[in-house]
Amino acid sequence: MKKTFNVIGLMSGTSLDGLDLAYCQISEIDGVYQYTIAKTKSVDYTLEMKSNLKNAIHLPALGLLELNNTYGTWLGEQAKLFIEEENLEVDFIASHGHTTHHQPKKGVTYQIGSGQHLANACNKVVINDFRTNDVALGGQGAPLVPIGDMLFFKEYDFCLNLGGISNISFQKGKDRIAYDIGLANMLLNYITQKINLAYDKGGDLARSGKLNQNLLDSLSALEFYKLPYPKSIGYEWFLQEVIPLIDKTEDTIPNLLHTAVVHICNQITIQIEQNISKKNNQLLVTGGGALNSFLIDTLKKELQNTTTVIIPSKTVIEFKEALIFALMGVLKHQNKTNVLSSVTGAIKDSSSGVIFYPQ
Repeated sequence: MKKTFNVIGLMSGTSLDGLDLAYCQISEIDGVYQYTIAKTKSVDYTLEMKSNLKNAIHLPALGLLELNNTYGTWLGEQAKLFIEEENLEVDFIASHGHTTHHQPKKGVTYQIGSGQHLANACNKVVINDFRTNDVALGGQGAPLVPIGDMLFFKEYDFCLNLGGISNISFQKGKDRIAYDIGLANMLLNYITQKINLAYDKGGDLARSGKLNQNLLDSLSALEFYKLPYPKSIGYEWFLQEVIPLIDKTEDTIPNLLHTAVVHICNQITIQIEQNISKKNNQLLVTGGGALNSFLIDTLKKELQNTTTVIIPSKTVIEFKEALIFALMGVLKHQNKTNVLSSVTGAIKDSSSGVIFYPQ
């Protein structure tokens, strides 16, 4: 029997670019899932909202709870506008929210965007809070996208997402393995913001720069890279471990960006080459970093002997995460596994997420 769900996936990532909305039609036939991304929309954050989200980590408890509610209402308003603009029929909305705190060693992960406020604002059923249950089961609560890599993109040997953070997913025997590799757009955007530039379009500034070997060595020596998987990082780590290295380095912005791109590609290459078991591998690259031509050219050069870098359509590049949260909502609705313990290190697989009904 074929089952088809009309779902809006909402995604806000650590790079703070804005909110991605993807209207997806997801069908299941005898356990095989297929998707169509029918409509999409991106909403840029205002400077005020970007600042609020970026600094949420410093808020007192009451302020954070208030932001959780107001941001949830805002998400609902954006979803409602999207539905009205495109005249969409929607079964439910699956929302990632925005991560403000992620310290799984302490059993803490928090994504703001209150599900109840969201549901009330758009008058639709909402499924959100996909990470908390996995952390309660001893897992990292991240990355979550690999369930979608396994069900939608299994023809590729590796799936790489270049958002604020870089993470990778691949099959190892019967298990799906995935983890955060390390830095990506969070680092690049931090550097460009020093000259009031939101991001380095196409990586043009980075391409014009030269390597700063001392900075590269300092970044490569970060302790996180030596840890075994499962592992994940959040903004706290970036704040404590990476920003001080950048701020104390006296060099031009192009040189800092160039060095950051080389570092990002070095770390990705190390992880892929540690996990390849054959020649002629295929690496699918999505997320905003896939639009950085210099980064992709650098990665292709580093991997040229083992792996072909595949860049999909711009829609998949930009909305893959929103699509996969839509899928996670479907799986939760069906009470099926949507978080893999082989990825997160939890004591078991789970069907995670919380369902909210509009009031």
